[in-house]
Amino acid sequence: MPKVLISDKMSPRAVAIFQERGVDVDYKPGLKPEELLAIIGAYDGLAIRSASKVTKDVLAAAKNLKVVGRAGIGVDNVDKDAATARGIVVMNTPFGNSITTAEHALAMMFALARQIPEANASTHAGKWEKTKFMGVELTSKVLGIIGCGNIGSIVADRALGLKMHVLAYDPFLSAERAASLGVEKVELDALFARADIITLHTPLTDQTRGIINAANLAKCKKGVRIINCARGALVVEPDLLAALQSGHVAGAAVDVYAEEPAKQNILFNQPNVVCTPHLGASTTEAQENVALQVAEQISDFLLTGAVTNAVNMPSVSAEEAPKLRPYLALVGQLGSLAGQMLEGAIKAVTVEYEGHAATLNPKPLTNTLLKGLLSPSLEGVNQVNAPALAKERGIAVSETKHERAGDYQTLVRLKVETDKGTACVVGSLFNHAPRVVGLDDLMCEAELTPSMLLIHNEDKPGFVGRLGTALGEAKVNIANFTLGRSKPGKNAMALVAVDGAIPVGLLAKLKALPGVVSAHALKFED
Repeated sequence: MPKVLISDKMSPRAVAIFQERGVDVDYKPGLKPEELLAIIGAYDGLAIRSASKVTKDVLAAAKNLKVVGRAGIGVDNVDKDAATARGIVVMNTPFGNSITTAEHALAMMFALARQIPEANASTHAGKWEKTKFMGVELTSKVLGIIGCGNIGSIVADRALGLKMHVLAYDPFLSAERAASLGVEKVELDALFARADIITLHTPLTDQTRGIINAANLAKCKKGVRIINCARGALVVEPDLLAALQSGHVAGAAVDVYAEEPAKQNILFNQPNVVCTPHLGASTTEAQENVALQVAEQISDFLLTGAVTNAVNMPSVSAEEAPKLRPYLALVGQLGSLAGQMLEGAIKAVTVEYEGHAATLNPKPLTNTLLKGLLSPSLEGVNQVNAPALAKERGIAVSETKHERAGDYQTLVRLKVETDKGTACVVGSLFNHAPRVVGLDDLMCEAELTPSMLLIHNEDKPGFVGRLGTALGEAKVNIANFTLGRSKPGKNAMALVAVDGAIPVGLLAKLKALPGVVSAHALKFED
């Protein structure tokens, strides 16, 4: 039974979901860093919110950890690079609090436009300063949305209902999607120049960090209002403060800060700034939703292999997982076979999916294939980090699909180019079991077993006898023997399944046999 730790406060229903699904769960919110470090090694899964810090040290101590699930959107508190390197899937729940966060941004917009917090405080103090709090209407104003994804698109929809004109800057927003949302897709400088109100709904990346800075604020029209309910580091706070104090920016509404918890901040106590303590996702409905979602996602992954909303690997639905399972075994073996028989540095990898294989989600398949391919020469390769390791080494990876069926109803063809040549390995499924059906230009059909020999040889009489004699003298029992050749008298191969490991020294003796071109000892996971 897989075991999960919930280390932050979460809905009791999340605990119940784990238990109902057959997952052992411990609920221990409020753990100190050293306490989390001490116990994390016992768990397969970790469910968190924003309080727990999943550092490199924590991940190094998590010997059994397979998945970290964040109940919420941001995963800034997880060392994603370290998790990826260790093959740990990192998930979030990007949809559970989208409406709540969008509504908070709109509430901040209203509060800022009508100076509601200041007016509230003044009235509670017994003052009647009706003329002091002169607001502005939102109707007909130009709203600039930076980041028009899940949350930004909801803000856009609500803003259009308020009869605002909505501009959107998002590099991933297509013209068709913009048209369907009813927003005007613009470049960033155009948004700064035209917007009356700017609201941020973009992830924190190297490209978006400090996007609201002195240079960009100077591009804005005088009297612009800034709203940030996304990530504090999107705003250079001293630059925003200077623009507020100069009057260039009429006001700001801020829910997130560069450093949190924000007990002190230079934006606090400014007359034209509305501040809230990171309340974007803080509604009863949102907290319940993200807790239930993260419990379902972690359970699905640990029990079925389904990957949902992962930030460091392709998603695999619960419906896809059982269909992919035999293919994952197949591509893993094909990759491993190629990785063990190749010589030289890998330059490019091409994977072709044909027939039924072409109808499946290719990303998890290619990731698994790369793991098999790279594992013989690299330590610590897994399905999560294999693409990154390939990219680091300058290996070009491409996928193609052919939904037509050829000689086989389903086929996977792996072509690998190295600095010493090119190799091709082809495989299919027989009764859901992996089979190799081709090596380079040689036809063969063979099951890959834990211990094998791959011999390339000249197609001449007497070779099979010499090979069998050499194996017999070494006390190696042949479990299966597959032969293949291109043309009579030309290139040939023998793929030999044997019982037990290949004895030390045998490979050198086989390479010395007359007619042998190359010999490789192969190992595959049982």
